Amino acid sequence: MHDAPYIRFQGTVRHPRGHFPGVFVLTNELARQGRLTEEQYRFWRANNDWYDAHYVNPTHVDPRIYDREIHPGAVAWFKSTAHDLIERVDGYLKILAAHGVDCRRLESTSPGRIIYEDACQVVVMPHEETNGPTP
Repeated sequence: MHDAPYIRFQGTVRHPRGHFPGVFVLTNELARQGRLTEEQYRFWRANNDWYDAHYVNPTHVDPRIYDREIHPGAVAWFKSTAHDLIERVDGYLKILAAHGVDCRRLESTSPGRIIYEDACQVVVMPHEETNGPTP
């Protein structure tokens, strides 16, 4: 890992709500649209199940964490120490690339105001420059 304590994988096109959606949102959207191949679907389903079993979903702790009125633009970042969780992202990135969905990896020492934290991740209200377009 690099020196930055936080890592995020996100799309390069703003969501209608104004933020850049993360890799899981983007892949889940392809799955909901029925656009995944059988192999991609198996990967997506097995790995989503793995994440659900090994990774705290912030909305299970605070159902309002992503509420647009309370926390507009809230996004999750991995802690760089969450190696097992970050390693699995590559498969999602491959699926997105196969469907022409551009993603980028961000690293930050200060991704925003932390509104949720656990051992593997933070959810933040981002600073504009960390959630904005790359120059």
